[in-house]
Amino acid sequence: MNRRNSILAKVVICLFALNSLTLYVYFHPSTGSHPRLPVGNHVDRRSNFYLKPWPILPSYLPWTENSSVRHNSCEAYFGNGFTRRHDLLRPRGGSGWFRCFFSETLQSSVCEGGKVRMVPERIRMSKGGERLEDVMGRGEAEELPDFDDGAFEIDGGGGRSGELGLGFKRGRKLVDGEFLNNYVPEGGISRHSMRDLIGSIRVVGSKEFVCDQWIKEPVLLVTRFEYANLFHTITDWYSGYVSSRVTGLPFRPHVIFIDGHCKSSMEETWNALFSGFSYAKSFNGSVCFRHAVLSPLGYETAMFKGLTEHIDCKGASAHDLWKEPDDQRTARISEFGEMVRAAFGFPVNRYHREKTSSSHKVLFVRREDYLAHPRHSGKPESRLTNEQEVFDAIKTWASNHLDCKINLLNGLFAHVSMKEQVKAIQDASVIIGAHGAGLTHIVSATPKAIIFEIISSQYRRPHFALIAQWKGLEYHAMNLAGSYANPAEVVDKLQDIMKSLGC
Repeated sequence: MNRRNSILAKVVICLFALNSLTLYVYFHPSTGSHPRLPVGNHVDRRSNFYLKPWPILPSYLPWTENSSVRHNSCEAYFGNGFTRRHDLLRPRGGSGWFRCFFSETLQSSVCEGGKVRMVPERIRMSKGGERLEDVMGRGEAEELPDFDDGAFEIDGGGGRSGELGLGFKRGRKLVDGEFLNNYVPEGGISRHSMRDLIGSIRVVGSKEFVCDQWIKEPVLLVTRFEYANLFHTITDWYSGYVSSRVTGLPFRPHVIFIDGHCKSSMEETWNALFSGFSYAKSFNGSVCFRHAVLSPLGYETAMFKGLTEHIDCKGASAHDLWKEPDDQRTARISEFGEMVRAAFGFPVNRYHREKTSSSHKVLFVRREDYLAHPRHSGKPESRLTNEQEVFDAIKTWASNHLDCKINLLNGLFAHVSMKEQVKAIQDASVIIGAHGAGLTHIVSATPKAIIFEIISSQYRRPHFALIAQWKGLEYHAMNLAGSYANPAEVVDKLQDIMKSLGC
């Protein structure tokens, strides 16, 4: 025990030192690091947002830029595989800057820039952030952004004869179609909003770069599509987390939604994971950012691409990967799951939930009626037609189980806060449920949790088997001939799982 405590103490000291070094590099950069933006007299230096520190995570591994990351390796898919760097605009005499880091594996870029101006009136979309009840029936097209030229601009400095840094002329677009095709390809995405945003950026002279408001803290620009669906929202959270780490942000950034979606229950976690959020259309007049990071779409993450690509990665502990690197194993999904738990204030020590075989919590993740978005009927499609019957059978079995105490949790999540949902996931020894977005919460499950998915014939999709694999969780599936599950068979399978836990 003393030896383990000594190792843990050394890990904590190393993480503290790494964080201190990150802060130093960010605010005292040298060539090749994140440039510190010179601030003129017209810039409001007051803090606009309070930024949260990064929590210490047991599964954390450094996110250093490493050109030796192998194509299609686990780190290339889930970590910092953004190894091809392209500087489009370098700072000159207090001007702005912009660059992108491209991933050959994911075929997407994390981009960032300084002295970036957003002009909300040049972004055509609904305001966003409204109450759901006030916008029922609104079309999705109204909520997604269309960018006029100059919706975003960068200070290109002074220059002679109308030319700015790197030969740019005033008012010229930052990128052309060739750059977009090489660094922000459309891929299979029919409407690539981040590509369109970058395509709208103009380089302007310092005299034209006039701002109604300045934000000096780093901001993360995010466009959401399926914003009320947990699976798709988790891909957005993951993309935002990766982008923040890849660009070396010393604190959790403030998020700005470049979309016009109304409020949803997911905002609770956006607020917990990051340092708050705002809607682009909520700003009055132009707003300038000292440091803006553009997060790739959730569709471009490995969590989504794994549904159609073969990503042969297994979950492993960061400690094991420190001792023995293996590019076919990853701790990144576990790291992200710990980030979610830590964001809500829950313990993330890998050993905090050692249980005896005398008591276990079994969480049944349920589906129930709720109104998700303006185009939703309020009735989710059933994946298990006799869900209540199955739950009742498990409840009866658990109450009569004498080998150990089993607490069955009724996971009706639709009307429960996200914090309570994450806590239920964290406390569960076994997580059971029909295929549905709610099971995506297993990203936050502890390392010894066991997953039992009931899969109807209409929804044979690998979402949760893959997440369990990438986290290194034990996973069981019951494939149904239709959408009806024999309660006795479910109980028998669950009983076998509990026996493996000594119960």
